[in-house]
Amino acid sequence: MMLEPAGRVSPSVYETGRVVADAPWLTGHDRRLRYLLDTQRADGGWGGAGGYAVVPTVSAVEALLGTLRGAPAAAPTGLGAAASRGLGVLAEWLGRGTSLPDTPAADLIVPALVERIDDHLAFFAAQGDRRFADGLRALPRVDRRRLDAVHALVGSGRPVPQKLVHAFEVLGPVARRHRGVVPVAGAVGASPAATAAWIGDPATPGADPEALAYLRAAVGLLDGPVPCCTPITVFERAWALSGLARAGVPVRPAPKLIAELSAALGPQGVPTGPGLPADADTTSVTLYTLARLGHPVDPASLLHFDLGTHFCTWQGEDGRSVTTNAHVLEALGWHARHTAAGASRYGARAAALAGWLGDEQQPDGSWADRWHASAYYATSCVVAALDRYAPAGIGGSAVDRAIDWLVATQRADGAWGRWAGTMEETAYALHVLLGVRRPVRPGVPEAIGRGLRHLSEVDDQHVDPPLWHDKDLYAPVLIVRAAVLAARQLAMTRSDLVNNPDRSLLPSRTAVS
Repeated sequence: MMLEPAGRVSPSVYETGRVVADAPWLTGHDRRLRYLLDTQRADGGWGGAGGYAVVPTVSAVEALLGTLRGAPAAAPTGLGAAASRGLGVLAEWLGRGTSLPDTPAADLIVPALVERIDDHLAFFAAQGDRRFADGLRALPRVDRRRLDAVHALVGSGRPVPQKLVHAFEVLGPVARRHRGVVPVAGAVGASPAATAAWIGDPATPGADPEALAYLRAAVGLLDGPVPCCTPITVFERAWALSGLARAGVPVRPAPKLIAELSAALGPQGVPTGPGLPADADTTSVTLYTLARLGHPVDPASLLHFDLGTHFCTWQGEDGRSVTTNAHVLEALGWHARHTAAGASRYGARAAALAGWLGDEQQPDGSWADRWHASAYYATSCVVAALDRYAPAGIGGSAVDRAIDWLVATQRADGAWGRWAGTMEETAYALHVLLGVRRPVRPGVPEAIGRGLRHLSEVDDQHVDPPLWHDKDLYAPVLIVRAAVLAARQLAMTRSDLVNNPDRSLLPSRTAVS
């Protein structure tokens, strides 16, 4: 993490498509087009399962059509066929009203890009170009009321809401060098796509050299394709280190890393990336990490996000996040338990928050969240917070129901997963089964044994599909790796629960380190 401070994030089809469309002048354009061609699914779409495919597919299709329209001679072989297949499946999804998951700006992205696709199709029809079959009919209509409201807001001259800036590219030409947006460390909303849309044509006078440098660095991280959010310095460090600390992994970060985490905290908290608003999630995990590593900072900045019943991720948030509130409970709960001032200032609030989290549990015993596609992540976050920081008598029955749900949903091969078994989700399940401090529930030792056997049989170089929510699904690589390492450490420290007499499933200390 010290050697790669921007962080490791998987490439994004959505974000790469936007950079192809809005910055064809940028180094690596051909590699980005090739990435889009190589990642197309057999059915013609891109991205994850179900509704998670709509945003990346609409981005890829628009980027391919725009390339064919603007520079047909330079387009790689197969671009037209890929665009045609993508159009077909996209028309099918939109025609049947496929539901969009709760990912950032999806309700703005889809109508904005459908409008651009329809414009491309009209252009090809006027040229008599029949490559896109079926009369080049427009895509089915989508609800654009939110997008129209955003355009009206930005056009009125009122301040641009900071939470919009991460997806500023949805505004199209309006985004170009908009005076209401000032890049931070060269980044517009920590997003290559938003930054590319804001820059526009770099050859025109007044191009921002720092923004250009940010964009060039972003495409260099993955040799062409780009992630949705970069850099993720604080986010990566806080999540990875807190996950290891919870499991008792004896990490000793460099003093510079601790100093940089501390310096990132301001009076209003800390954002996930440059140009984003401070949020309660990143703020609380950073506070908890520093506390667990012996450098506690008073969590007063979290009170800016207190809505009375629960904490918002940021002011003006649509919806609510149980994982944000679980992380807030950890931060407040640690200070309430370990400092005299914290007990009086934050003890009652932590107790109330634990009750709120219990009320948010699903009927089957799990929790679901807006920042991750898997209930195993959300359940692991909430159980960790309740088990350690809920007052006596609060949360115990909820934790037991969560454990029963985990035992009941384990796959035949020992893994856990929403769509298929993954190392990441298996690690989250094991965090719960190995980490809670309650009487052992029926089936738990057997489930642990099967889960550890699955982890031991999967090559560490195996890459799970992305499960984290941004504009499309992504994987924060080192955070996921830390989660798996934490599960292995817990197996060592809770060997009393491992149903394996010969202890062959217990990892060696070398494997953990």
